[in-house]
Parts: sequence; structure tokens; C-alpha cells
Amino acid sequence: MQLAPLAADLPDPGLAAFGQDPWWVILLKAVFIFLILVLLTLFNIWFERRVVARMQHRVGPNVHGPFGLLQSLADGVKLALKEDIVPKAADKAVFLIAPVIAVVPAFVTWSVIPLGPVVNFFGHETPLQLTDMPVAVLFMLAIASIGIYGIVLGGWSSGSTYSLLGGLRSSAQMISYEVAMGLALVAVFLYAGSMSTSEIVAAQDRLWFGLILLPSFVIYVISMVGETNRAPFDLPEAEGELVGGFHTEYSSLKFALFFLAEYINLATVSAIATTLFLGGWAAPWGIENVWEGANSGYWPLLWFFGKVFIFIFLFVWLRGSLPRMRYDQFMALGWKILIPVSLAWIVAVATIRVISLEGNINRTYLVAAIAVLLVLTVALMFVGDRGDKADEESPTEASEEPHDAFAGGFPVPPMPAGGAVRGGAAPLTFAQSRTTVTASAEENHE
Repeated sequence: MQLAPLAADLPDPGLAAFGQDPWWVILLKAVFIFLILVLLTLFNIWFERRVVARMQHRVGPNVHGPFGLLQSLADGVKLALKEDIVPKAADKAVFLIAPVIAVVPAFVTWSVIPLGPVVNFFGHETPLQLTDMPVAVLFMLAIASIGIYGIVLGGWSSGSTYSLLGGLRSSAQMISYEVAMGLALVAVFLYAGSMSTSEIVAAQDRLWFGLILLPSFVIYVISMVGETNRAPFDLPEAEGELVGGFHTEYSSLKFALFFLAEYINLATVSAIATTLFLGGWAAPWGIENVWEGANSGYWPLLWFFGKVFIFIFLFVWLRGSLPRMRYDQFMALGWKILIPVSLAWIVAVATIRVISLEGNINRTYLVAAIAVLLVLTVALMFVGDRGDKADEESPTEASEEPHDAFAGGFPVPPMPAGGAVRGGAAPLTFAQSRTTVTASAEENHE
């Protein structure tokens, strides 16, 4: 008697188109992805400088090439020709390999991102995607997590205190926001019923997940800014505190590799957000009803990169608008707000999903109840912070007690009796000659 095959042994019909390409098609796809990412990095650098210049009422790059488009290429040549300096106290082997570890995962992540449907690629029918797998999203998260080792090892191997602190900050930042990012994607898996990127795009043919899973979308967007070390979350390379952070001691091409990894990761997280929440390469809603060929051929590349550039503009907008956060505030945002809200939202989505499949309860009342619980959860977080502040001693009570500036053993001189001096400096009186010297006299003497 012939036994029926198990469901796990059956090939996934959605993934049957992958793994069938000849070697030359795979090689050309890989080369095209590499070229697209390099050119996209050059464009993003120019785009960021132009947008920030416009926000700050400056001109921006406008000399090299039309509209300054070749400025990024000129910067790359400048970095390549600069002197390559290796600190004497550095671990040379790790110091050299750290930028490579940072930049390689940034390229590899794009191997499972769908750029379009099945097309005629030099006479061969193939999807506009290098490969796909049943756990493609987990593959992207795992590969992206490897890139953090390049930053940590680069900071540790430099032999510099500032670089070490920048690497440690980056590792703590990645751990904190990787958790919130992973939890935000669980709701997508529940609705799509798959972790394959191509199938998640296909599951959004009617409605994008960014609309029906709005809390997950918002949490992911916040987490992806923290994951890429971009302002206002660029604490690992805060120049006001750590000089240059983990890449303080790097120069020439090794610094260029870190720079390249940052901007490719900028495009990577934007592409992941596009794939999982904005329908991927599918045309915006309504266009396919007017134009039947909007989702066929190579036109979906236009929709895909158009959505990616929206996220890149968001990154630039945040950098030009918001100040850098304090590190404790940044960590509190991840652990005290994003992760609890993500857990509560996963429970809510799972409950809605089960009830939708069984159909025993009115979904309208259920969604309203879950929305109220989420609002109360967020409100209790802020109420708790205010309660902690209220328990502290009031400023009036604290000012009544005498304060000894030297009580802690630090050489901190007490404030003047009348408070801080405003305006010009107070006159200086010398005990021997009884001569009074004003600030204006000192300036004239100099």
C-alpha cells in the first residue's frame, strides 16, 4: 500500500520558481544586486546632503557633475587616496577584518528581497529575486545581526577608549532594538501564514500589512532607525561624547567600508519595511485597476524603489530635525515602551486571528476592547514615570537645607552668594595694590 506523503515533504508551490535558474542567471542577478547597492549608496549620500542642506537653508553639493551628482564619487576617490593609518596599539588582524565583517552581511541580506515578479531575463523566465526560502525573513534578521560583530570588533581592536565605548554602545543598542524589531514581525507572520518574502508580498494583494498592522509598522520603523545607528539614535558614534565612536581610528578604504555598510543597511531596512508592510513591488492601490500592466514586466522595480526612497527620505528628515537622544532615554524607549507594546500587540493580533478563523465573536467589539487596553498600557507607562518623579524631594524642600559643595570630596567651588554672574565679568580686586581691574581693561591690555 502506498502511503500519502507528509505535508512537510511536499514542495512549497510558492517557492517552486526558485532554485531552477542556470548558473549564469544567478551570477548576473548577484552582479546586478551589487551594482544597484553601490550606485544606490552613492545616490543616497548625495540625496542626504542635498535634503539636509535644503532644510538648513544651504546649497549643498552642486559643483561636481550636474546638480552635484558626482560629489559622492569624488568623496570615494578622496577616501581611497588618503593615507591608511593603523594605530600602534591596535590588533592588526581584527582591525583589518572588522570593516569586511560589517559590509558583507549588508550585501547578503538583499539575496532574499523580492524586487519584482517573474520576468524575461535575457530569454530566461525567472523572478526578480536572487533566491527565496521558507524562513527568508529569519535569514535576513540573522545575517543583519552578524554585521554588528564588525562594529564591535572594530571598536575593540582599535586600542582606543572612545572606540571601545562606541562598540559596546552599538552592541547594547542592537540587542535592545533587535528584540522589538523581531516582535514587530511576528504579527506579519500570523497574517501572511509564511516567513517567505515572496509569499508575504503575495499575501498583501488586497490590503497592505502596514495599514491593518499599524502598531507593528510603527514599532518596526522606530526599531529600524535604532538598528542602523542613525540620528537621533546615533549614540555609538556620537561626536560630542565619543569623538567618532567605533570608527574613530579608521581611515582610508577601511573607513569607507564602514560608511558603505551604514548606507547599505539604510537601504536594507527600508527594503524590508517595503516588502513586509507596503506590498513590496506591487503597485500602489488603484493603479492596477487603471493600468493592467502595472504589476508585470520590469515596472514593479519603479514601485519598489519608490517606496524605498520614501523611507530613506524619512531617515534624512529625522537626521535634519531631531536632536540626539540621551543614552538612558534611548535604552528606556526600547525596553520600557517598544517591547511591552509589541508583546501586548502580538497577543491582540493572535486573538483576532483565531476569532476570525472561528467566527464566534463580533470582531468590532473585540478590536475596540484591544484598542482600549493598548491605550491604557501606554498611559500606565507614562503615569509610572511621573509617579517616580513625584516621590522625589521637591525643589523647595531641597533648597531649604544647606548645601555643602565639598561634601562629596570633589573640588567644586560654591556658587556666588547672589547667584550666577550675568553679563560682563565681575571686577577683580588685588589685596596688595588695591587695584581694581575690569573685564574691558583686560581686553584692552591683551
